[in-house]
Amino acid sequence: MRVNAPVLALEGVSKTYRSPDHDRRLVLDRIDLRVDEGEIIAILGKSGGGKSTLLRIIAGLVPSSDGQVIYRGDRLQGPSRGIAMVFQTFALFPWLTVFENVALGLEAQGVPRSERSERTLEAINLIGLDGFESAYPKELSGGMRQRVGFARALVLGPDLLLLDEPFSALDVLTAETLRGDLLELWDETRIPTKAIVLVSHNIEEAVSMADRIVILSSNPGRVRADIPVRLKHPRDDQSAPFRALVDEVYTLLASPDVDRLPHRRTRQKGIGIGYRLPDVSIQHLTGLIDTLASPPNNGRADLPNLGESAELKADQLLALADFLDLLGFARVVNGDMELAAAGFAFWDADIQRRKEIFAEHLLHRVPLATHIRRILAERENHSAPRERFLRELEDFLSDDEAARVLKTMINWGRYAELFAYDYHAEMLTLEDPMGEVQEA
Repeated sequence: MRVNAPVLALEGVSKTYRSPDHDRRLVLDRIDLRVDEGEIIAILGKSGGGKSTLLRIIAGLVPSSDGQVIYRGDRLQGPSRGIAMVFQTFALFPWLTVFENVALGLEAQGVPRSERSERTLEAINLIGLDGFESAYPKELSGGMRQRVGFARALVLGPDLLLLDEPFSALDVLTAETLRGDLLELWDETRIPTKAIVLVSHNIEEAVSMADRIVILSSNPGRVRADIPVRLKHPRDDQSAPFRALVDEVYTLLASPDVDRLPHRRTRQKGIGIGYRLPDVSIQHLTGLIDTLASPPNNGRADLPNLGESAELKADQLLALADFLDLLGFARVVNGDMELAAAGFAFWDADIQRRKEIFAEHLLHRVPLATHIRRILAERENHSAPRERFLRELEDFLSDDEAARVLKTMINWGRYAELFAYDYHAEMLTLEDPMGEVQEA
């Protein structure tokens, strides 16, 4: 790392969103974070934990509801010229050439034409796009388009560079190449940037790049761990220290939200009907249980290896780990996923018995499932509109999250044969597809 000096500090930053009916939803809760000069900091957390919101607050694009962001000694009141951001979705203007897309920020700052042209060409050459100055985004591959995104940020000479999952939309080889090129520019100080903050869902990516890994809990987002990475670049992703750190991060992310910070000791409480259920399909669940239970795993496997053998990305694996723990089918122990007795029973059962086991655990452990089943049983016609449950969930979640959670719950309930759903009428009912009312 370079000389240690403060670049940015977050002091008690919280973010609350208000729904159209004035309900409040806490997304980030009292975030304290210091970014020193010479650091690459990776922020990890489960989907929906507020990582991107936090990055946008740092960028000055979204105001915090409480607390403050201090950049170079001054309170940040909005976007700063010293801070630039690279987005996941490229965000290029399709009607502009590579040169024009990169120069756009300088033009907005009023940089004179001759200086603008010189700096734009330098940034394009630096990021490896020389020869494509006159090309349009549609002519470029995904990796080249993201290079334009990097050039557009770097041309501004940012003191602090923010990266919002910039490699996640790329294939594995392209992402690896672009990460390597960025680290080379950083290590050789060929860019003016003094600090980088990276939001990622890729654990290996974070361990390979970062000097510190900050892990956020969910619902709301809090800093639950701040882990130093003392491995020199370039890092060997097969070395024992690298793999040990990957295991540590996987374990933290896959475990219930217990903060490792000395000033805060909180444990996730029992869940209610508004719990943000993980977005998990039955097919992925059964596939992971089959992989975990079968030889050579025989009921226990290292999380990274399990994800690789099941062909799951880290965020998919973590969502499944959440769900298996929620159902009581498996738990995470010291970086390994271990199948419980109920998980083995599910694996060993035939199709119908699997449905019955799933239904039993869903009703016992997921309050939303119990709630829907009870409401349907109490109603005279044993049916209720989807909208009725959606309104309840919107008291706890954003509109989009409420819709996602209910859709997930409907899929699980249909598989378990707890209730049926008419897509066209948007009605839930205890009647099965053959029209017979199920017993509640």
